Amino acid sequence: MRRNIIETVMGGLVLLIAAAFLVFAFNASDFSTASSGYRVVAEFDDASGLSTGSEVRMSGVPVGSVVSRELDEQNFLARVTLSIKDDVELPADTSAKITGDGLMGSNYVSLSPGGAEENIEPGGRIQYTQGAMNLMDLIGRFVFGGASGSGQDGSNGGSSGSSGDNPFDDPL
Repeated sequence: MRRNIIETVMGGLVLLIAAAFLVFAFNASDFSTASSGYRVVAEFDDASGLSTGSEVRMSGVPVGSVVSRELDEQNFLARVTLSIKDDVELPADTSAKITGDGLMGSNYVSLSPGGAEENIEPGGRIQYTQGAMNLMDLIGRFVFGGASGSGQDGSNGGSSGSSGDNPFDDPL
């Protein structure tokens, strides 16, 4: 009987610690304020890696979150709705770019404020945008773009002999 009481107390203690971690994680993530603020819309040609809840940052500081993303069926662009904190006023010529948080990090929206005196109104639109960069596409361009040769006509100079332009063709 004594063993059952100890197991029950230990189980309750584990549940209490788990609840404390959930409260800490909720407060640390600032998730509670993610939906407050005003909303603006930005359209991107590529919104890969961006999801609902992704951060919106300005100068590296979180200022909002992604509320939704959907395809605009008229112009086939990704329409992303952002929630921006009420105390952050965006100039009318603010630009938005989807960028990654490191090599393997998640994507977020980076805002760069412009110099306009007018501000984007709630429900307004960010006009200047740049979509996500595809890392595999960039690597492919680097690897295969360098192998295309240096001839002006686009040819690679043939396969026999050294063209003299490639430093790796020179014997040591």
